[in-house]
Amino acid sequence: MEKIKPKRLEKGDTIGIIAPASPHYNRSDIIRGIETLQEWGYKVITGENLHNKHEYLAGTDKERAHDFNEMFRNEEVDAIFVTHGGYGSARMLRYIDFDLVRKNPKIFIGYSDITSLHLAIQKYTGLVTFHGPGMAGFNPEDLTEYRKEYVFKALSQQEPIGEIRKANEKKWINCIHKGEVEGELTGGNLTLVCASLGTPYEIDTKGKILFLEEVWTEPWNIDHMFTHLYHAGKLQEAAGIVIGECTDCGPKKLDPGFHVTFSLEDILYDFIEPLGIPAIHGLPIGHTKDLATLPMGVNAKLDATNKKLYVTESGTK
Repeated sequence: MEKIKPKRLEKGDTIGIIAPASPHYNRSDIIRGIETLQEWGYKVITGENLHNKHEYLAGTDKERAHDFNEMFRNEEVDAIFVTHGGYGSARMLRYIDFDLVRKNPKIFIGYSDITSLHLAIQKYTGLVTFHGPGMAGFNPEDLTEYRKEYVFKALSQQEPIGEIRKANEKKWINCIHKGEVEGELTGGNLTLVCASLGTPYEIDTKGKILFLEEVWTEPWNIDHMFTHLYHAGKLQEAAGIVIGECTDCGPKKLDPGFHVTFSLEDILYDFIEPLGIPAIHGLPIGHTKDLATLPMGVNAKLDATNKKLYVTESGTK
């Protein structure tokens, strides 16, 4: 499918705010985010159902899909930011108007549960979207300089982002397998990537650089998901693999059955190293304080030998 790029974000543009997944706990989180965006020089409008709650969802599937579609339909809106992730984005896919999205390309950014939307948009429209922070954390207390830097590198500058560097020089990037490769970026949260398999929105990894991240998940469960990806051929088809920091993904003290001795690294080596493709682990992607924004569907270069990932194509025009 032909690649489509949204217009880059400029001061004075209008940002639409929607909640495609779970509801916010404190309304003030949204107010702070909106005020921060306005202080930066942007106009802000909110979805009709932004403050709705339906159990652990931010409204019914149709309500959340309505706000998504309307933001793409609204000619005044230049970019669409989600509040945060959580649960339920995949439930509204049946109600999304992908023709509308394709004909009205705009910046769309989010991560975690929003992975379901990124993969579906990629598959049905070719629109470049952005795996990055939700706006509920767009405030001086939560938005680190690293987060802010990479958001604006991805959304506002004409040049490619370039290197996705470590947020802290004390951090460690691990090379699982050496090598160098180029390809388009795809991926997201491991749980949601696996959930796409066997559906019309299934991830396409053939010849691409696959990035994956996870949070609060024990190694036995990650082992299950990597087994799923392997059996579906998704790991073998990838040109290269980048694993994020994967916050709090170690074994828990509670032992409900069999004692867990595998570490996350053990599983990564088990599944990825035998593939013989370039692969690294530890970049700040996804659920981490300092997370980089990645444009999905653009060209990138993975130099696993030197533990580097470069975004070599701009995600906007």
